[in-house]
Amino acid sequence: MNLWLKHFADILSKITGGIIVRYRHFLAYLGESCIMEKLVKLNDRTFRIYKSEKEIIEAIRAVADKINDDYLGKRPIIVPILNGSFMFASDLMKELKLDCEISFVKASSYEGTSTTGVVSTLIGLNQSIEDRHVIILEDIVDSGHTLARILPAFHELKPASLRIASLLFKPKALKNPLTIDYVGMEIPNDFIVGYGLDYDGIGRNLRDIYQVVEE
Repeated sequence: MNLWLKHFADILSKITGGIIVRYRHFLAYLGESCIMEKLVKLNDRTFRIYKSEKEIIEAIRAVADKINDDYLGKRPIIVPILNGSFMFASDLMKELKLDCEISFVKASSYEGTSTTGVVSTLIGLNQSIEDRHVIILEDIVDSGHTLARILPAFHELKPASLRIASLLFKPKALKNPLTIDYVGMEIPNDFIVGYGLDYDGIGRNLRDIYQVVEE
């Protein structure tokens, strides 16, 4: 009788163990599904998660590795374009293994979910970039109107070299002949928000990048 009970207990343990494992797998799958379907509401639009914070950081590290190699032994000035590139600039600076300086400038060509092509006055640099190696940082390059407007101003300041790094790049939206030297991720021509990018002033604080849900 005791032997039978022991045998029954062993069988029961295996059955319940299998159920628990399957249940855990189900919960993990459910969690991933919930993340993939995560939505946020900003003003009158709904956005779906598009790039996770982990994917963003991996892309930034890849950009930083290239910059570290290209500027070995040099002391570049990093010039982020505000407002959108502040998160990109912060995380990129953490990954740079060389001596560098940073100075912010500001220009804006966004209004709502479309690029107007009208760029506001550029708030200038606080230091000389003559004979210095300069890397302009953009959160996203789509039409390229902003860069096309400010690049001549940079060239007039006679830097030793001038390169562009952008976290995101929409090649199909580009309307200006630009060379983006460092690209984190190429994306389709959809409106996105988060990780520094806004929709009518909000959404910059989101840790992930979200894509608009067409209704």
